[in-house]
Amino acid sequence: MEKERGKYLRKARKVQVYNVIYDTIEVVVSLIAGFSSGSAALIGWGLDSIIEVVSASTLWWRLNGEVKGISEKRVRKRERATLYVIAISFLLVSAFITYDSISKLIAQNPPSWSTAGIVILVISLVVNPILIWYKYRYGKQLDSKELIADSKDTFVCLYQTIAVLGGLLAVRYLDWWWADPVAAFLIVPYALKEGWEAFQNGRKINV
Repeated sequence: MEKERGKYLRKARKVQVYNVIYDTIEVVVSLIAGFSSGSAALIGWGLDSIIEVVSASTLWWRLNGEVKGISEKRVRKRERATLYVIAISFLLVSAFITYDSISKLIAQNPPSWSTAGIVILVISLVVNPILIWYKYRYGKQLDSKELIADSKDTFVCLYQTIAVLGGLLAVRYLDWWWADPVAAFLIVPYALKEGWEAFQNGRKINV
């Protein structure tokens, strides 16, 4: 049984490595495309992806600890530290997106077209469902609440990707200049909710 669990732990850890690599590419491309085109939605999406990198990295850290056989107390400490970092990150991202979106709504300056931004969004529509499936699968096999929660978080990111892509296409083809900052705003309620939940879950962990 322990041997079987160890096998799935190593597979789940590998998924998190792939997750970190892809999300890092996503962050770089989306932020460069967002700032160069003036797209609040792309910038917000890129900032949210930074949290995904942090989350995936710390989950790898936690899984790697169990693979290496660290004590349960140290595992719980890693979980709590991870959750607090995520909570603070979500709060900062929400504040920036809100400020940037309001500024662009007041200025009424539509973003310019970004081929790179559209391409990374479309690629994410393919990559994220694959990550969701593997995270959920290994989460069930390991009875890991963290992995299952991470799969749900990636699912929400998939929704955000669709919203941001829709906003950019609406600006381009329908001339709805307001669609981009509104699409960015759609990220804020989720970010605040996830940040609060991460903080509350961190408080519940006894070390």
